[in-house]
Amino acid sequence: MNCQLQNKVVIVSGGAKGIGKGIVEVLAKEGAIPVIIGRSEADNLVVVNDIIAKGGQAGQVVAELSDPLACESAIHQVIKMYGCIDGLVNNAGVNDGVGLEHGDYKRFMESLHKNVVHYYLLAHYALPELIKSKGSIVNITSKTAETGQGNTSAYAASNGARNALTREWAVELAKYSIRVNAVVVAECYTPLYEKWINTLPDPNNKLAEITAKIPFEKRFTTAEEIANMTVFLLSPLSSHTTGQLIYVDGGYVHLDRAMN
Repeated sequence: MNCQLQNKVVIVSGGAKGIGKGIVEVLAKEGAIPVIIGRSEADNLVVVNDIIAKGGQAGQVVAELSDPLACESAIHQVIKMYGCIDGLVNNAGVNDGVGLEHGDYKRFMESLHKNVVHYYLLAHYALPELIKSKGSIVNITSKTAETGQGNTSAYAASNGARNALTREWAVELAKYSIRVNAVVVAECYTPLYEKWINTLPDPNNKLAEITAKIPFEKRFTTAEEIANMTVFLLSPLSSHTTGQLIYVDGGYVHLDRAMN
């Protein structure tokens, strides 16, 4: 698809692996310049160098996004490198299992910094450039905000906040012609997901149990499918779409349980 993103500078937090990597790769195919912000330079460069080797453009900035000062520095580095920001994909985060019964205040607050505080900070510091470019923001969020999961209070709360911020920013930034949307993920098989599955007593049985509950084609969503929707929402092709929470999940959250 031609998403009219040629040479557009788009930040992707956590863009070195999983869903973020998928988004970076699709952006590069569309001729955009994805800029990864992530904690590991080695991981970032694997993706960047692969894109460049294939004739695309990409960049990276190293930052520990749970550190507010690092968020500010990362945005300033991107502006120094490229002179503009045309889009922001807030993606980085981890389902870290900070529950209610066995959690504590310190871990809960740390999880909020890992999962939602940097969404706000990256958007805040990028905003002056996004105003200039009339850019767009896409927040990657999780179905846990709507369905719950159990034993992951902080992650569920973070995703509830991600969804709320999506709608709030869409209202606040409409006057600048900045669109803000969210892509809600349910069951997408990534390296982090695989790591979690492999901690269980019978990973293969659990995978079969999960896929049986996904209405459309009884399979996991792919990172590329999340990426395709994200890139569409960043692009002028979705020019009158804002404030939307779009579920790319094979019907997992909303379709009739009878389908399963």
